[in-house]
Amino acid sequence: MKRGFYIILAAQFFSALADNALLFAAIALLKQVHAPSWHTPVLQQAFILSFIFLAPFVGAFADSLPKGRVMLISNAIKMAGCLAMLVGINPLLAYGLAGFGAASYSPAKYGILTEYLPHDRLVWANSWMEGLTVAAIILGAVVGGELVTPTIELVLHAQAHILPLIRVMAAVIVEYRITLDAVEIPLLKGIINQAIFAIFLIYLVAAIFNLFIPKVAIEHKPFSRSPLFLLRDFWHCFTLLWKDPLGQVSLAVTTLFWGAGATLRLLVLAWAAVVLHYDIGAAAKLTAWVAVGIAIGAVLAARFVKLEHAVKVIPMGIGMGLLVLAMMLVKSPLVAILLLIGIGIMAGFFVVPMNALLQHRGHLLMGAGRSIAVQNFNENISIFVMLALYALMVKLDWSIYVIIFMFGMLLISVMSWLYRKHGHDQDDGHL
Repeated sequence: MKRGFYIILAAQFFSALADNALLFAAIALLKQVHAPSWHTPVLQQAFILSFIFLAPFVGAFADSLPKGRVMLISNAIKMAGCLAMLVGINPLLAYGLAGFGAASYSPAKYGILTEYLPHDRLVWANSWMEGLTVAAIILGAVVGGELVTPTIELVLHAQAHILPLIRVMAAVIVEYRITLDAVEIPLLKGIINQAIFAIFLIYLVAAIFNLFIPKVAIEHKPFSRSPLFLLRDFWHCFTLLWKDPLGQVSLAVTTLFWGAGATLRLLVLAWAAVVLHYDIGAAAKLTAWVAVGIAIGAVLAARFVKLEHAVKVIPMGIGMGLLVLAMMLVKSPLVAILLLIGIGIMAGFFVVPMNALLQHRGHLLMGAGRSIAVQNFNENISIFVMLALYALMVKLDWSIYVIIFMFGMLLISVMSWLYRKHGHDQDDGHL
């Protein structure tokens, strides 16, 4: 495999690592200001709003420039979101700014795979991409959990290693015109702000890798930059992908999966607090076990699933829903870890082939950037709606067990319906 592919993976790893660590830092920031508990799902909604409203434009943007440059610009916007948190802007608004960067980043990071690699390597490449992303989720949950844990050792570590760096950077920025103490206090007052700055540095590492991503020929450059034209073009791509049989099933499955995945992460945090009596740091680390399972499932999918048979993995989504229901019976931390790994394995095994199938169909029909923008639009509407339902149930003070039951049954029923409708769509083996 070409060296450029591994540069793409490295850039994605560090960007995803920062994305996931930033979520837990933002949640801790909400708790620090005593925000209501239902603000936590609203925080994620603020992040994904850009994916919905900018969908007609970010795909065309990704297709109009070399995708490495798009990823660099997007990482810079994410870094601006970190700085916004540091200077005291409302966490919902600041995290929403980071979401703006993520919305423009996503079509580029996946679109470059379809342009850089042959279609018969897409499941393999997606497995690598998802595996590294999952590793970043695992490490991001651990790093985020550790950084927001107010232990004496962590504070001392931050003081010893982060603050000297800030003093040097501040001295350069202000050219010694004001005292260094006056600069560091508003930026790094408190352990959470120190954590956010550490995450800012991770985004900076990702941006450096973006500089070395190889340029790939632009295959589907938009015909116009007119907003009205882009809206019409997006609607055309949207309907085209939903009317295509293989595009329809892969889009439906990934849409449900990502909506469920975003909700599941918050559900595990609440479940761990009620059932296992974990604090935010320990619960954040627990969510990493789902990511471990997804990595295992992605590897298995790369080994055993061919792109032309991707639809056959939908029953794994039904199994994922059954394991979610089993969460209601868990009382032991060890059993909880094993169950979350099992949920992740099933998730990884069915979403990686479906994601690769969707990318392949989209690339053939309309271009990588625009097809992934359509995918992001659908997936993030699903995330927004499911998070809204979760926030409503939390606000109404529903039992965590009732929420888990409804969540699991939703997965089982929708995946069963999709398999009954589309289970034979690839029997001829053609793409």
